[in-house]
Amino acid sequence: MEREKIKLIIEALLFTSHEPLSEKRLAEVLEGIDKESLRNALEELRREYQEKENLEIREVAGGYQIFTRQDYASWIEKLHRTRPTRLSRAALETLAMVAYNQPIIRAEIESIRGVDTSGVLYTLLEKNLIKILGKKKVIGRPLLYGITDDFLKYFGLKDIDELPSLKEVKEMIPNHKSAETSQKTQKSLRSSRVFGALAVAKEETDEEVKESEEEN
Repeated sequence: MEREKIKLIIEALLFTSHEPLSEKRLAEVLEGIDKESLRNALEELRREYQEKENLEIREVAGGYQIFTRQDYASWIEKLHRTRPTRLSRAALETLAMVAYNQPIIRAEIESIRGVDTSGVLYTLLEKNLIKILGKKKVIGRPLLYGITDDFLKYFGLKDIDELPSLKEVKEMIPNHKSAETSQKTQKSLRSSRVFGALAVAKEETDEEVKESEEEN
């Protein structure tokens, strides 16, 4: 099959899919195509999309998906008039601790946050942002929690490695004295403060939608 034809098929598949498509899934649909031809066509298509002002192909949660660029978000939101999923501060902090410290048990989360997190964990499980990975081999066999692919899609991340590093966290927080910061405090800053920064774009989006709804 010619390269151009492969690109057109891949583009059509990405355009019509509501979920990121992995190379494996694309190969299954494009029966008989070798991995090298698929990757070359996919990379060439991604380069072509880099020249577009309104669309891009991004690698998210182990697959590829077509996204609209951020500059056009306000018009798209006005069209659909839907409110993005909102997470409370408590949910964001808990989610951050799971993301940065997985696998982690509830008691470890509560030791940092200082409050009961059973309700928050249940909410995050319902939203499929976290999942149960198993049980820790200690007395009581507490559940271990980790993030899901939906977490990566929610924040537009390719994988967990794209989360800010502790060094980036320190740069975000003014007057942060690393030498005087305990390990527990570092975990708290790493989780709640930076995760809040990751959520800024979504919070701003929520406010824009709210203002638009009030105007109408």
